[in-house]
Amino acid sequence: MARLFINALKERALTKEQREEAVSLCPFGAIELSRGELEINSGCKMCKLCVRNGPEGIFEYVENEALSDAPPQTDKGAYRGIAVYIDNAEGSIHPVSLELLGKARELADKVNHPVFALFIGSNISGVAEGLLHYGVDEVFFYDSPLLENFLPEPYTNVFADFVEKVRPSSILIGATMAGRSLAPRVAARCRTGLTADCTKLDIKENTDLVQIRPAFGGNIMAQIVTPKHRPQIATVRYKIFAAPERSERPSGKVTQCSIAEEKMVGRVQLVRITKNEKKLSIADADVIVAAGRGIKSQKDMAMVRELADLLGGQVASTRPLVETGWVEPQRQVGLSGRTVKPKLIITLGVSGSVQFRAGMENADIIVSVNRDENAQIFDVSHYAIVGDIYEVVPKLIEQIRRGEGSDRHV
Repeated sequence: MARLFINALKERALTKEQREEAVSLCPFGAIELSRGELEINSGCKMCKLCVRNGPEGIFEYVENEALSDAPPQTDKGAYRGIAVYIDNAEGSIHPVSLELLGKARELADKVNHPVFALFIGSNISGVAEGLLHYGVDEVFFYDSPLLENFLPEPYTNVFADFVEKVRPSSILIGATMAGRSLAPRVAARCRTGLTADCTKLDIKENTDLVQIRPAFGGNIMAQIVTPKHRPQIATVRYKIFAAPERSERPSGKVTQCSIAEEKMVGRVQLVRITKNEKKLSIADADVIVAAGRGIKSQKDMAMVRELADLLGGQVASTRPLVETGWVEPQRQVGLSGRTVKPKLIITLGVSGSVQFRAGMENADIIVSVNRDENAQIFDVSHYAIVGDIYEVVPKLIEQIRRGEGSDRHV
């Protein structure tokens, strides 16, 4: 395979007349002017007439060997360990990082690899030692006042330094705002793959990480591997996996790392931080009542809210109800909304698309009400009620009010 392209730097030196003459070089009409600049379109036959007869150095024909700048296949044996990026703010660790430590331990045990934690921040040595209570073999931390607040460029430099020194086989990053910003930059710096918003993770004996996520609009669950490159990088949302229990005794060790000071200073400077008022998220709710397309009108949402209030829970919904404006966007469950893991979730009139199920299927107890006995939501439900929500929910509310659901607080 080869490619014909235009040397943009040399093309800038051409006059308007020379550009027009260059267009006439191709008998197939593959050279054209677009906004005054030369372009090669899909009509190119690779005849190389333009290379031979055109202005010197303007048209270049490149064989496959020179074209590809991809790194050669990686020696998998040179990379070892599963690393977890510890997302934190002001020394407070985001819960998704602990969940990923638990999953990393599970994966690492399958291939006899260690679990590493990468911790970046300021005055974090004490917090870093606390991670040893969660099954980490070694915590690598970069501690500097310059790293007090998350900034993509310095944090990417630090992350790349960690990868170069430690060479982990796989890296797990929480899909937080910081994680979503950091992960693609690290993947690009390491010239490797990235799978975002994984819902399941597994690992092969040869250390290939099996990264599973919905694809094609949620119609299939794709299994993605990066067999030729290391490290393998995946982001995972909060509440997908279970956090490990904190052990009484710490195990493993803590290693402080350093990096040149100029690499901790980026081109973007933080001016100030404005904190938003913290709101209760459905991701943290123990009980959720989720409404779907079975709700016929906005006023019927009162029935959903009443049930949620009686159970001490929160209201959530599927995407269609958010798009109609009946429910706030922050209450949407699914991969395009929030991922939840409550002790109890009751779905009302929810069909159960792949996108929705991926956002709630890890709940402890799933109770679903739908009049379609073949609804997909029943595939992941612990209790399935086939019936009209307009008949079932009022009776359920009545029973709770009469005290027949005395153990309603899960």
